[in-house]
Amino acid sequence: MKAFSIISHKDTKHTKKRLGALSGFVGKFFAISILTLFLFQRVFAQSNDDTISLAGTWRFSMDSADRGIQQQFYEHALRGTIHLPGSMVQNNKGYPVTIHTQWTASIYDSSWYFNPAMAKYRQPDSLKFPFFLTPKKRYVDPAWYQKEIVIPAAWKSKHIILFLERVHWESKLWIDNKEIGMCNSLSTPQVYDLSKILTPGRHILTLRIDNRIKSINPGRDSHSITDQTQGNWNGAVGKIALIATPEVWIQQIQTFPDLKNKSVNVKLYIHSNLDHAEQGRVSLSAESFNSPLKQSIKPLTNDFIIKVKDTVLEINYPMGKDPLTWDEFHPALYHLTATLNTPAGKDIRKTDFGMREFGIRGTRFTINGRIIFLRGTVENCDFPNTGYPPMDINAWLRIFKICKSFGLNEMRFHSYCPPEAAFEAADREGFYLHVEGPSWANHGSSLGDGKPIDQYIYDETDRIDQFYGNHPSFCMMAYGNEPRGGHQVEYLNKFVYYWEARDPRHLYTGASVGMSWPWVKQEQFMVRSGPRGLPWADEQPGTMFDHRKALEGHDIPYIAHEMGQYCAFPEFSQIPEYTGVHEPRNFELFRDILTSHHMGDEANKFLHASGELQALCYKGDIEAALRTPGMAGFELLGLNDYTGQGTALVGVLNVFWQSKGYITAKEFHRFCGPVVPLARIPKFVYNNHESFTAKIEIANFSEEPVKDAQPVWRIKDNSGKIVAQGKLPAVTISIGNDIPLGTVNLPLDRFTKAEKLTFSVSLPGTTDENDWNIWVYPDKNISSKDSAQIYFCHELNDTAKEVLSKGGKVFLLCAGKVQLGKNISMHFLPVFWNTSWFRMRPPHTTGIYLNPKDPAFKYLPGRQAGFPTQDFSNFQWWSIVNKQQVMWLKGFPPDFSPIVQPIDTWFLNRRLGLIWDAKVGKGKLMVCSADITSHLKERPAARQLLYSLTKYMESKDFNPEYSVPLTTIQQLFEDKDDGLKLY
Repeated sequence: MKAFSIISHKDTKHTKKRLGALSGFVGKFFAISILTLFLFQRVFAQSNDDTISLAGTWRFSMDSADRGIQQQFYEHALRGTIHLPGSMVQNNKGYPVTIHTQWTASIYDSSWYFNPAMAKYRQPDSLKFPFFLTPKKRYVDPAWYQKEIVIPAAWKSKHIILFLERVHWESKLWIDNKEIGMCNSLSTPQVYDLSKILTPGRHILTLRIDNRIKSINPGRDSHSITDQTQGNWNGAVGKIALIATPEVWIQQIQTFPDLKNKSVNVKLYIHSNLDHAEQGRVSLSAESFNSPLKQSIKPLTNDFIIKVKDTVLEINYPMGKDPLTWDEFHPALYHLTATLNTPAGKDIRKTDFGMREFGIRGTRFTINGRIIFLRGTVENCDFPNTGYPPMDINAWLRIFKICKSFGLNEMRFHSYCPPEAAFEAADREGFYLHVEGPSWANHGSSLGDGKPIDQYIYDETDRIDQFYGNHPSFCMMAYGNEPRGGHQVEYLNKFVYYWEARDPRHLYTGASVGMSWPWVKQEQFMVRSGPRGLPWADEQPGTMFDHRKALEGHDIPYIAHEMGQYCAFPEFSQIPEYTGVHEPRNFELFRDILTSHHMGDEANKFLHASGELQALCYKGDIEAALRTPGMAGFELLGLNDYTGQGTALVGVLNVFWQSKGYITAKEFHRFCGPVVPLARIPKFVYNNHESFTAKIEIANFSEEPVKDAQPVWRIKDNSGKIVAQGKLPAVTISIGNDIPLGTVNLPLDRFTKAEKLTFSVSLPGTTDENDWNIWVYPDKNISSKDSAQIYFCHELNDTAKEVLSKGGKVFLLCAGKVQLGKNISMHFLPVFWNTSWFRMRPPHTTGIYLNPKDPAFKYLPGRQAGFPTQDFSNFQWWSIVNKQQVMWLKGFPPDFSPIVQPIDTWFLNRRLGLIWDAKVGKGKLMVCSADITSHLKERPAARQLLYSLTKYMESKDFNPEYSVPLTTIQQLFEDKDDGLKLY
């Protein structure tokens, strides 16, 4: 058994590597004092009661003129009061938000500030910003917090610290009238050593917290500080306490699991306030928890001598013959207790750790030697009711449990680092975390240009590693998000090299970026936007594609950056959930606009229809990633909504991680789980003289191979009846993806009517199953000659007007003829992120809404079906809606409801139409702005829609509800759309 070694800080192997990296790569700008870092070590749970909580009422004063230091606020009793832990806005402190508020955030679209239509929302009593949530109060300046404390006599000659778990942002501390120092971490606790100043008796503790961006500028959109997410709040949250220890104490424990040797290398950083050498004894003990099997590891005790002020003990602690390992399936954890006995007293520190190795094999990540696939989401620090991330473990357990129920196993924290509770919860749930420094050095900042942010990133990531480095869930770290800077590559290469040498427990990359950012060659893995996206804007939907071309030439793991970003319509029913510091005035504004356009009662319909399309797109993107050989994973943006940056409603869950009602966790898990059956299907829409072909494969990233699997495929009709089925060859499915299972080929001539079918693949005896919809249409041509009752035309010509005046029927097929709405871009795919943040980049719509029971789709002449559809644009609508014109029904009756209604961007909420009917004088008119007449042999869905609409017009059911003047209809083809304006 190897015991331990005693090493001075100056002689540690890690320190040599670190200082070597600093001198050779980082230079004078990044030289960090080891002694200074010791003041920021994590204070672990103690077994004694030497803790005084400072939670409660504090004296308080704002200092918006920044004169508090000059006027020596610390020498006087502050007059106001506030409750800590908490923020100023939680205590109703600060100033009302006004139109003149200077936000810690970028605003790309300024039209709200001057557009006459928004004037009423710029009034003090009805102020409604569309950009992000609105805080009830806001304050960005210094504020002062003061509390009287009593130090017990028993604390005489003890080491005493002030522990502030999360402060926003820079703090300065005075004890009585003596200034102690400054801390400015956004990511970790702020810790002040008060050993030499706090004597037994009464003292006044005065804290000045300043949340302004000063010399250190992380970037105003960094999620650590921005009003886009948590808000730039002022205060202190989490644990606030004075903690006493003996004069010789353990400052930090680091655990380095060694699976090969079944041991853990424990480093104890011990500090002494004594001016002489001291004899001591260290004991280590560990026991498992959070797993069915309990283990108690044999304790290890050794004596030592502290020969210098700062000492590091390296102890190799054997974990027994069969230590439990930590991963997403079995997140076994150990409590490690270190007891230090010296003549100065007993000090006990505890930490949790897991026996795990997070590594790389080729272009894959591994956990304990087994390859894994990261199915992640981005967490944006969007917690509206508190305005800051949860500080309790239960809140994070809820979030990770939800994520796992949707099949995810990883989370990236965008330009911020979560508190300790998040790591503890992820440890228990078996969730891999990708942590970032608190910077998006882009808008208003830059990286590698010699600015203070360059040094701050090193300081912050050092602190992140020291406070959270033992957590097995802490797997990856980056500087932050998408930087600016002409020297960013050089800076990030050095950053990765520094961390690769400093702490091998985690893997490192420079930044999470899009494709326009330069390449960082030193990074151990990359997070870029290359392997993501759907090709369905330019080709009919199918599942033949993957992202292997994006991976070509890269020999390290490649994670798809911020995959998805497909929007759904706002969920207005969530508005009552905002009970805390942020108000959903942006949602109220969107709702007001919708209501003013007489569509308020359609909000839930738009939400559901757009959400179904959104889920369809996420399914397509995730499956493409799972089909891609060698791909390391993806990070969605995101599983839940993002309420900033123009309001980005990209989640299938709302910002509170609640269901929106259009897809369940079970349904999502089918295409986003550890084992996912996949199918390469060339298209989803068929003529019935064709054959359906699917090449079946599977992605297996479970904990072991699936032995003797017998895949089964089925095709069901719309009633759920099995109309075809079969078995694929039995096989043992190894861990990995791009694993072929066989081919299904089925002639479709048995289907004689238009029909939606469901094709599924499953592994019997498991819950692993996936499915896809396909549509089959009878091979029958339809043309205007097939109906003598209807006048078909492409414009409202004199003949059409005459037919209508005589009570006849007119079918206006006006594709390419629309003027009012010409500038509104409709694609099959929905809005990306949102139209405000990207300045009306197309598309401008989020799918379509229709009533599937409308007789226009359900008419049944004989045995011919109409047009089978759901209430949203599933794949059969692609050839009908993709890049087609919409009509802006600007002057139509307020209650007018089209048959097929494109859903406009929620910033404008215009009533749009793709297909509608109306009474015009004595006649009846059907209008369609989509092309459903050309190339019908290759477009069976368009052909069938034309057939269904024609038969509907011929029937007695064709009796339009609304009457519309001919002059109003003519405006669609005469009035010029005055361009796209957000308001």
